[in-house]
Amino acid sequence: MLKKFDKKDEESGGGSNPFQHLEKSAVLQEARMFNETPINPRKCAHILTKILYLINQGEHLGVMEATESFFAMTKLFQSNDPTLRRMCYLTIKEMSNLSEDVIIVTSSLTKDMTGKDDNYRGPAVRALCQITDTTMLQAIERYMKQAIVDKVPSVSSSALVSSLHLLKTSFDVVKRWVNEAQEAASSDNIMVQVRTLRPHCIYYETSTGGPGGDGHTGCCAKRSQPVAMKHPSAVTACNLDLENLVTDSNRSIATLAITTLLKTGSESSIDRLMKQISTFMSEISDEFKVVVVQAISALCQKYPRKHAVLMNFLFTMLREEGGFEYKRAIVECIISIIEENSESKETGLSHLCEFIEDCEFTVLATRILHLLGQEGPKTNNPSKYIRFIYNRVVLEHEEVRAGAVSALAKFGAQNEEMLPSILVLLRRCVMDDDNEVRDRATFYLSVLEQKQKALNAGYILNGLTVSIPGLERALHQYTLDPSEKPFDMKSVPLATAPIIEQRTENVPISAVKQPEKVAATRQEIFQEQLAAIPEFRGLGPLFKSSPEPVALTELETEYVIHCTKHTFTNHIVFQFDCTNTLNDQILENVTVQMEPTEGYEVIGSIPAKNLLYNQPGTCYTLFALPEEDPTAVACTFSCMMKFTVKDCDPNTGEAEEEGYEDEYVLEDIEVTIADHIQRVLKPNFAAAWEEVGDEFEKEETFTLSTVKTLEEAVSNIVKFLGMQPCERSDKVPENKNSHTLYLAGYLERPIHCLIKNSRGDVWRCSLTILFWGVLWTVIPRSPAQHGQ
Repeated sequence: MLKKFDKKDEESGGGSNPFQHLEKSAVLQEARMFNETPINPRKCAHILTKILYLINQGEHLGVMEATESFFAMTKLFQSNDPTLRRMCYLTIKEMSNLSEDVIIVTSSLTKDMTGKDDNYRGPAVRALCQITDTTMLQAIERYMKQAIVDKVPSVSSSALVSSLHLLKTSFDVVKRWVNEAQEAASSDNIMVQVRTLRPHCIYYETSTGGPGGDGHTGCCAKRSQPVAMKHPSAVTACNLDLENLVTDSNRSIATLAITTLLKTGSESSIDRLMKQISTFMSEISDEFKVVVVQAISALCQKYPRKHAVLMNFLFTMLREEGGFEYKRAIVECIISIIEENSESKETGLSHLCEFIEDCEFTVLATRILHLLGQEGPKTNNPSKYIRFIYNRVVLEHEEVRAGAVSALAKFGAQNEEMLPSILVLLRRCVMDDDNEVRDRATFYLSVLEQKQKALNAGYILNGLTVSIPGLERALHQYTLDPSEKPFDMKSVPLATAPIIEQRTENVPISAVKQPEKVAATRQEIFQEQLAAIPEFRGLGPLFKSSPEPVALTELETEYVIHCTKHTFTNHIVFQFDCTNTLNDQILENVTVQMEPTEGYEVIGSIPAKNLLYNQPGTCYTLFALPEEDPTAVACTFSCMMKFTVKDCDPNTGEAEEEGYEDEYVLEDIEVTIADHIQRVLKPNFAAAWEEVGDEFEKEETFTLSTVKTLEEAVSNIVKFLGMQPCERSDKVPENKNSHTLYLAGYLERPIHCLIKNSRGDVWRCSLTILFWGVLWTVIPRSPAQHGQ
């Protein structure tokens, strides 16, 4: 356990600095212990710490004193203790200028530098270069070249930094290592990449007799970019100088300057900047064009009223030649503008329609067709998009044709006037050569001919909301176990990460790669882990796992505990991920005892057998949800971690045979309504609203007296209910006194004042600002009956 100093100790200053009263003579006397055998690593490391403290405090060591201690320290290389070895490296570097004949450790350092232990190699390189002079450098040149191109980032980085220091005294030798430094620049490690640049710069400056203007200018422009992203006001003072760089002959510098200006400039400067960009866009590579597009995308969010100017510029860029990443960046930027600004929707869709007429990229064509199917039917004149979509059926290959068929079906599902024409087109698609296209056309044709809004919403507009990998596994399991019962879709976990509305923020568009296959979601991983535990196999399918683990301790405490809640139909499992940060203790039989405030019944717990130092372990506690009052789902649990402590040797990890019982108080855990609601995305909320109908509708009004803004009200409601905002309704327009929030989710159990368990609940929330707060009118609809 950690020692706790009382107030008296603190006032007296006891324990504040254990080296405060060190005497040089006493420390040098202790250093003779280095000659003893066997070596005591712990005591020797402590003595080296004292020597380093004296040197850094300015204590003068005589040449004879330093040399004697240095020679004694070289015998410590016989020990394999990693801490002691690292202390030796530090001491060698500090005493290299104080002692004589420091080259005596060259062989030991060279052995570590070329050894198999990567933890020794990097520090050995730095220490060896510290004691090496010009006459000795050629002897280790071969080892240095090998270290620079080493696959281990720490070794390569150490060699590069050491080379930088050696340049000052041995330039003629080190300049021959430029080829190795160039090879190291291709490393995946960012620190190795950065450290390869400085030797190149020094070599260039020394060779040319002065600093490189373009290089430094480019670095300044490049460094200003990330600063402009987070602190634009700090770079604003440099705008005048940056504008002068826009016309620089080096297009890389010009691009970095213009993108920085786009992030820091005012709304009035956008028109001028767009004209400047257009003058050199054809002269730069696609990589830099993507950087410009990303800057324009950020500018659209900052100044939405300038979307017309920015859209025209993007459309011009879209018509030019370019690779896939460049075109995809433009398309994603245009789509984000369409979603953020309703005024730009029709203009944006029209230009995207023109783009797919001559688009060679299948991914972009299908992405745009999907967008047309979502947004096209909501425009004033949806029929004008049909020609562009059907042209894809006639002219494109099978993947694009399949996407076009789906887009046509969405128009027919939302517009009764266009339905006859859509049915004619779909009948033509039934004769397509490709199986996927024929199957889609036949399916959509069958659904649309029924002329039922519920079918249209469920099978065309919103589709499946379950996890695709989970559905695949469930179907496979169903085929392995023959059963007379039909397959139940409720046994499939829901899709917990909606792909359509989730965007990766602050990540360059070019860095987002298309996954080769659909990966398992976080909840599906939990499902497999819990299913592997015999005690949990009878709980049924996992309904929901909490989005983020809840910290039950501070990060600086002896034990770090995080809790994840797993909700089932009639049970809830608390998963505790535990870490022991004390290296002199081992914890065994770790459990968390929980006391609820409501009618939850504890079923049992699964302990973590042992917690070693810094090795995570997991324990579980299982509760049954209240049966007498199933609406009472909100509850607070007090938590106490109980375990058996066994002291152990920090160096060997060997624990004592006997231990003692101990306990540790944790923070309380809250189970809320959001833990029993699974968010689900409804791409077409209006269709889902009509699909449910008003038969099971209820209206309630609440006052949010502590909330003063619509943005705060929306954020609190979404967090409280744990439902999915639809159609970007969680974004509140500026200067509005009222707003409508659309929410969708699944409830597995009946909840008081909400909707009883169902598989498709939709809520329409109206918010109005009043002088005492925000008025919240909620209208839920559910396929099931209302709870009272």
